[in-house]
Amino acid sequence: MSANHLVWPPDRAGPIDAAGLEELYRYPDGPVPRVVVNFVSSADGAVTVEGSSRGLSTPPDRQVLDLGTDLADVVLVAAGTAVAEGFTGVKPGERAAGRRARHGLREIAATAVVTASGRSLPADAPVLTDTLVPTIVFTCAAAPSELRDAWAAAGADVVVTGEHDVDLAAVVAELGRRGLNRINCMGGPALFGSMAAAGLVDELRLTVAPFLVSGDAGRIARGTGLDPVRLTLLSVVAAHDTLLVRYAVSPGHEH
Repeated sequence: MSANHLVWPPDRAGPIDAAGLEELYRYPDGPVPRVVVNFVSSADGAVTVEGSSRGLSTPPDRQVLDLGTDLADVVLVAAGTAVAEGFTGVKPGERAAGRRARHGLREIAATAVVTASGRSLPADAPVLTDTLVPTIVFTCAAAPSELRDAWAAAGADVVVTGEHDVDLAAVVAELGRRGLNRINCMGGPALFGSMAAAGLVDELRLTVAPFLVSGDAGRIARGTGLDPVRLTLLSVVAAHDTLLVRYAVSPGHEH
C-alpha cells in the first residue's frame, strides 16, 4: 500500500502513488501566470525553528516541495528567505529533468528574487552566484544604484518595478511576459502577505508538520492585515503523520 493516502476529495480517497501525487501537484496549463505559494508549518502554527524552516520539514513535505520546483517555470522568493535558507539557482537532477521533459517544460526553472531595500541581498549570495541560468532580481527605484550594479555584475538580470516598493502585480506580469507562467513562490511570510493582499495568489500549498514548537516563531503570512480571504479546499494527502493540503485562494480557477 502507498505511504501517501489521499483524504480529500472524498470521491477519490485512497492510496496515491508517486505518479498520482505528481498529477495532483502539477500546474494547470494556460496562457496566464498562476501563483502557487508553498509553506510548511508546525501543528501550532510556527513556520521556523531557530530561524529556518528545515527543522519542520518531513519526507512528505520535501516530496511536494520538490514537485513544486520540478514542475514550475520559475521559483519566486523574497531575498531574506533566499539568503536565510541558503537558496541557490535551481539545478535539476535526473528525477527533475525527467519530470520537466514529460510536462514539456524548459530544461531549468528560473529563479526570481524580490527585494525592495536590497539590504538583505548581498551580491555574493549563492542565489545570485551559484546558478545555471541568471537569477532575476526584482527591486524598486529606491534601492541603491550601487547595489543594483553589483547584482548585475554578479550575473543577475535586474528589473526595477515601482518607486519605493516592488510592484508585485508588475512582477507577476513580467514573469508571464517571459513565458514563466508556472510560478512557485517559496515565501517568506512578508512576501506572501503582500501578494495575498494584492490578490495575486491562486493556490496555497501548506504542509502541516507533526511538531509542536511554541516560542515566538512567525506565521505563514505577515503584513498589515487583510479582510479574511475564503479558501477552497482542493486536496489533502496524509503521509507519515504529515498533512499535505492544497487550497484555492482566488475564486474562479479550474482545478
